[in-house]
Order: sequence, then structure tokens, then C-alpha cells
Amino acid sequence: MSYSRMDVIWVLSLWLILSSGVLSNGMIKNVSSRPAVVKVGAIFAIDSTIGRVAKIAIEEAVKDVNSNSSVLRGTKLVVKIHNSNCNGFLGMVGALRFMETDIVAVIGPQSSVVAHTILNVANELKTPFLSFSATDPTLASLQFPYFVRTTQSDMYQMTAIAEIVEYYGWKQVIVIYVDDEYGRNGMSALDDALADSLCRVSYKAGIPPGDVDRSFIMDILVKVALMESRVIVLHAYPAAGFLVFSVARYLGMMGDGYVWMATDWLSSVLDSSSPLHSQTRMDSMQGVLVLRQHTPDSKSKREFSARWNNLTGGSLGLNSYALYAYDTVWLLAHAIDSFLDQGGVISFSNDSKLQAFRGSKLHLDAMVIFDGGPLLLKSILKSDFVGLTGQVKFIPDRCIISPAYDIINIVGTGFHQIGYWSNYSGLSTVPPETLYSRPPNRSSANQRLYDVIWPGNTVRNPRGWVFPNNGRQLRIGVPNRFSYKEFVSQVPNTNIFKGFCIDVFIAAINILPYAVPFQFIPYGDGHENPNYTEIVNLITTGFFDGVVGDIAIVTDRKRNVEFTQPYAASGLVILVPVRELNTGAWAFLRPFSPALWGVTAALFLFVGIVVWVLEHRINDEFRGPPKEQLITVLWFSLSTLFFSHKEKPMSTLGRIVLIIWLFVVLIINSSYTAGLTSIFTVKQLYSPIKGIESLKDGDDPIGYQVGSFAEHYLNNEIGIPKSRLKALGSPEEYATALLKGPKKGGVTAVVDERPYVELFLSSHCKFRIVGQAFPKSGWGFAFPRDSPLTIDLSTAILTLSENGDLQRIHDKWVTKNLCTTDDTEIESNRLHLRSFWGLFLICGIVCFLAFVIYLGQIIHKYRAAVAVESASNGQVSSHSRRLQTLISLIDEKKDQSRRDRKRRKLDR
Repeated sequence: MSYSRMDVIWVLSLWLILSSGVLSNGMIKNVSSRPAVVKVGAIFAIDSTIGRVAKIAIEEAVKDVNSNSSVLRGTKLVVKIHNSNCNGFLGMVGALRFMETDIVAVIGPQSSVVAHTILNVANELKTPFLSFSATDPTLASLQFPYFVRTTQSDMYQMTAIAEIVEYYGWKQVIVIYVDDEYGRNGMSALDDALADSLCRVSYKAGIPPGDVDRSFIMDILVKVALMESRVIVLHAYPAAGFLVFSVARYLGMMGDGYVWMATDWLSSVLDSSSPLHSQTRMDSMQGVLVLRQHTPDSKSKREFSARWNNLTGGSLGLNSYALYAYDTVWLLAHAIDSFLDQGGVISFSNDSKLQAFRGSKLHLDAMVIFDGGPLLLKSILKSDFVGLTGQVKFIPDRCIISPAYDIINIVGTGFHQIGYWSNYSGLSTVPPETLYSRPPNRSSANQRLYDVIWPGNTVRNPRGWVFPNNGRQLRIGVPNRFSYKEFVSQVPNTNIFKGFCIDVFIAAINILPYAVPFQFIPYGDGHENPNYTEIVNLITTGFFDGVVGDIAIVTDRKRNVEFTQPYAASGLVILVPVRELNTGAWAFLRPFSPALWGVTAALFLFVGIVVWVLEHRINDEFRGPPKEQLITVLWFSLSTLFFSHKEKPMSTLGRIVLIIWLFVVLIINSSYTAGLTSIFTVKQLYSPIKGIESLKDGDDPIGYQVGSFAEHYLNNEIGIPKSRLKALGSPEEYATALLKGPKKGGVTAVVDERPYVELFLSSHCKFRIVGQAFPKSGWGFAFPRDSPLTIDLSTAILTLSENGDLQRIHDKWVTKNLCTTDDTEIESNRLHLRSFWGLFLICGIVCFLAFVIYLGQIIHKYRAAVAVESASNGQVSSHSRRLQTLISLIDEKKDQSRRDRKRRKLDR
């Protein structure tokens, strides 16, 4: 069959039309929707430390992606690079130019400063920006939803620094930072992290973000050198950072006692420098601790490192930012591939908000919105693969999973690693990926780092602070007391203070390994004791740098200041007058308390009744008329007190009860004899006040020392009204008020701290301490919160205590001729029921068990008798008959003839 040329043309045209319609709606839709080329932009500073390595890494990643048939599958990835020169304006220009083209995403920006400038463009035009180096923690997803950080946030880096500070026990940190978004926000994150560790930033010094003059750095470091803290964190750009180290070395600030920590800007420079920097530059950084973003060791990482050396010829080292840049390209490639698989179409539309600028010379209306931006962003955030930096996956707050840092120490011409930090396990000497398979353990005992060679070439951990070398003496407040001057007092017409507390402070200061210039400033007029809470609160206002004296460590004061280790035991005690108890006509009753007398008498009667019940049926001594039996019970129980009872129990149960009771009587006799002997041979002192409860329940006035915390404690904690509290200013006033008593305008007791009361009692023997001390506390020296001097002085006080110097100072000022204590016991040794309740309980239980056993025997006999009687009569007995039978069984005389014959036979 033959066809004309026109027929062939017509058939071919029809086939093309039909096939194009089918294919456009049929099975090869995905193939035709995949573009031949996908364009991606990149914005970073090519000439910077990070930019030089990032350019090579990105170009190599693009080659690897395009040569891999499993990714993008026929679509070529093209990356257009724009050099921002770390300039926000140039970065903005580059971003705007990209927005005029068919760019689906942007790798970058490199700088956090540039990111803050251009990310608003990303929000408007829905174009994802993926940065491998913008670490500013404030680049949050809520403000910038189209920003994705493919590296680690400085929030984690600052947490690592804070945990290092806590690990070494430092409390204050000085931060030198670049004064832009990168530096300020990083420093703010460090401030928050230190606060969580109960540490703080004591001084912040900002550096201009551009070129900085050496004299400017010199002025900053001179101020730092005059400060207390010696822990310095440097968060800057390389040029300014190296200048800081150079000036610090010139000023002698890289020597012993200093701690320098640099963020990962320094490790990125050192890693990318091959060989390392000049000897002069390395000498200025000896002992510095540096953080580096941790990337797990892997085969692919080692292969890429070898490949890198071939690419650069060894002239440029490989740092962590190059690895993150490489993985960012792969992340974007996987996301675009997923985007296309989901039917995503690369299309753009005009932004209606920009139409007002149509015709302007800026051509802002040329910028277009990427229609597939939301879907591509979703694909990016769902990425999960293993790259050169480890697992690439995002947690809900869009941070890379498992943040970790290497901690390295610069030594000689290189550096060595002293450990790791990870958000999972904290500080360790084991790689974080090894610990991920174990349960998290952030306990302080589990935190560990290898030894560090610190500035000054020492392995001894720095104290982290020194006394500030600014020529200013510490203003130490001292209470100018009116009474008890043995503890602290001012020498008249001088600025010299003396006393127990002053000697302890000076001895502790002399132990410190550094000089502490100070001057004592008196507080108070010397005519009455000052208010100690007021003088302590002056520390918080900065009027005093510390307070030395007989300062009690109590809760209200400790909320505002920090105290050293207590150097003297304290606590409130109750001082009362006592009188001698005479040995009158009724002194023989005094050894036992009324309750003990009553229970003892009741137990005597109870035991007599139990023995009578047990012996009544078998023992003639316990039989007879009721009146005689009552006398027998009373006589038997009382005669056992003198072991003169003539009635001998014949039953086994009776003998057991009597043995236990005789033991109880022995204990009672012995205790009574000892107590009565003490009453007639030792002087007994008496006070109606027994303790704080006695004071609380009464209405009489109570004395306290002027300026003491006793008034606040008695009123607020114990609940005693202020109307009952009377201020007393001297030991003489104590004695006078106590001797007068409450009825003559005095007080019933004085509540004061134990050291004062003990000193008072050394010369006043008519008074005594009653009850227990409350609350338990001590005396310490007060300083501002987080003052390192507190820790060092506490250590010095412990040293004084251990070598005996503290006791010698105490004996020098406080110990005097004390009243003899042999005849001064307050009447508090009277025996009470609580001393014998265990003994009485045992006796009672034995008596009760014996009675129950006896009752069981009677019931058994009673049932047998009732059964016999019912059998003989042939009918059930009445209730009255049964009761008569029970009474007759209890009262009947048991025949003992068989037992007597057996006993006589044994006697033969």
C-alpha cells in the first residue's frame, strides 16, 4: 500500500499532538518536570579565612553532586558565587541580584552581620538561605523562617565555655568581643550560660568591627589588667583577635595566673593555616584554650582531607567550616531532589508589593518570588543523611543535631586536644559519638578533661582571679561595740582594732598567697552596739567591701552576701537566774517525777492482784476472808519493795511474774537511792524556765542584746510579740535585769548568742544556760556575692583550725576563770516515766500473758464441769447455775496432797 506525502505529514502531525497530550498528563510527567539546570546562589567573603576554604569546598561538592547519578538524576546543579567581603551592603546587593534571577536557594551568608541585613529579603521572596558559618544565636527561625543554619550555633559554644569555667571552679569572666551582631549576641549567650552555672561576666570590652588601632586595644587590656578576674574570653575576628594576643603578651598578660579562652574563630584560622603561623604569633598565644566545632572521624572525611591536600598543594589547611560548606551543598542537592520528587515546580512570580517601584532606576520590581520556596524549605528541614561532618539532621528548633566541640590547648608551635564538649554529656575525654550510645550523665563527677599547659608554662590550674592591682584598699567594716569588747573593739583615738575576731581575720589574711591591702572602717558610735544586719547590708550598696567581726551567719543576711567558713560556733541560748533547792521535809519525793510515782504505785497494786489471782486456788497464804485477802495483796506487793515478803508463790506462772517484778523493783530501788543520795550530797539549782517553749508560753519580758539578730528571730520565727522583748546593752544590764525578775521591771530570761553568754558566765555564777541552742549557726566574715576572697579565706580558716591557731586565739581572748561546775547542775536530773517505760512495759506484758494463760485453764475446767453436770442431770444448766460453777472453780481450793507427797519424796 502506498501513501502520498501529504498523508504521511498529516499522520505524523496527529501522532505528535496526541503523544504530547498523553505524555504531558501521563507517566513521564516527573521526567518532563525536572529542569535541566537548577541554579543556586552563594554569598560569602572569598578573601576571608572561611571564604577561601568554603569556595574550594563548594566547588568540589558541586562536582561530586553532578557526577553522582543518584542525586538530582539528570538535573545539573549550578552555584553562582557572589563576594560579599563581609560587608552588609555588598551582601544585600548580591542577594537582590540573585532575586532577579531563577535562583531557588542561597548558600550563605557567611557573616552573621550580613545575615541580619539580607534575611528580610529571604522572608519576602520565600527563598531559603542556608548558612554554613553564621553562628549568631539570635538568627532564630521565628524571625527569619527561611534561614537554615547548617553549622552549630554559638549558643552551644558559649554553653561549652560556661561549663569549662564551672569545671575549674572560676566565678568571674572578662569578655572581649567584637561590637557587632556576631559579638554582642554571642557575648549575651555566654552571659546567660554563665548565670546558669552561678558564674558571671564581671567586665565586657567591645572592639570595633572594622580596622582597630593598637592603642585602642592597649587601653582595653590595661583596664583588664587592673581587674580582679584573670579568666578572659576572646570572641572576635582574626585580625583583631591576633592583635589582642600581641598586646597582651607585650603587657605581660600571657603569664602565670591568666586564663585565655578563644572561640572557634581561632581554631578555624589555625586549621586552615598550613604551615601554622609564625613563631612570633604562636608565642603570643601559648597556653590559650580554643574551641573547635567537632566533626566525627570517618573514612569519607579522611578521603576528603587527602583530596584537599592534592587540591591545595598543602598551602591551605582544611577547617570545620569547609566541611560544613561541603555538606551544605549536598544538603541542598538532596532537598531539591526531594522537592522535584514531590511534584515541585521551579517557577517564579512577581511581588505585588514591589509594583509601586516599577520604572525606577533600581529595578526593584524585577525581583521575583520563588513559588516553590515553602515546599523546598520543608524538604531541607526533613533532610537526614551522613556527610563529612557526621549526621546532617535538624531538631525542631532548626539546629543541627548533636552539637559538640573539641577543646584544644595551644602549646609550642602546635596544639593538643584536652577533651570534648557535647550537649549530650558535657565535658569528657571520650569522643561524643562514643557516648551517644550510653545514658546521658552530666554529673560533676563524670566531667573530665586532660591536663592543660596554662599561660606561663604551668600545669597548675590557675585560681582565676587576683587581688586587683588598682591601688585601692578594701574597705572592711568593723562593728564598733559597746559591750563584749573581747571579741572586737577599737583602740581609743586610733584606727586600730583588736579582739578575737580581728586576730582571726588577720591570721587568715596572712596565710593567703597574695597581699590584700585593706583598711578597717568602724561602724557605730561606740555608745551602743550597732545593728549587725544594717552593717552587712552596706556590702550590697558598695559602701563596704567586706565586714569583719562577730557576725552571725543567718538566713536573712546570707540572701544578700556571702560568708566564709564559720570560725566560731554560735546559736541562741537562754540565760536564766537559778536558785538552790533546799532539802526540806519532802525532799525524799524529789528523785521521781509525780507521773513516775503514780505509775509505780499502780504497778505495785497490779502485780499484787495478778499474783493473788494466780496463787489463790493452790496457795494457803492467799486464801481466807475477803478482808484478809485484800490486806494480803497490799502487803505482798509492798513487801517486795524490801524483798521481805513471806508469801512464796507455788504456781509456775506466779513465780515467773514474781521474778520479773523483783527485777523491776531492784531497778526502782537502785535509781531512787542514787537520786536521793544526789539530792542530799550535791547542791541542786532550779529555774522554772526549761527551754524556748517555756518562754513562748509565758507572758514575762525577755531580754536580748542590742544589735543582735535575736530580736528578729524571736519575733518572726518563734512568734514572741515585740512588746515582750527588751533590749539590753551590756553584761551588767543582763545581771541586773535577771536578778530583778519580771515583777520588778526586769526580765525572766535573756536570749543571746552562745559566745557572749559563755563569756558572761565566766564571771557571773548565779546564772545558767537552759535548753538547747537554737538555731545552730556560727560566726563568719561577710563579703559580696561571688567574691573569690570568700573561698580563699574559708580555706585559710580551715588551716587555722587544723593547726590549732584558731583555738589559741580563742583562749587568748575568751577563756577566763570559769565558775566551778561540780555544784552547779540545774535541777534537771529528776527521773521521769520515760526513763522506765520499757521496763514497765515488759513487766506488764508478762503479767498480762500469765493472767491470760491462767484464764484459759479456768475456762477449760469450767467447760468440763458444765459437761459433767449436764450429763448427770440430763438437762442444760441455767445461767445462774453456770455462774455459780465458774465462781466455785475460781474460789475452790485445789488439792495439793499429791504434789506435797511428791515434794516430800524428793526431799528424802
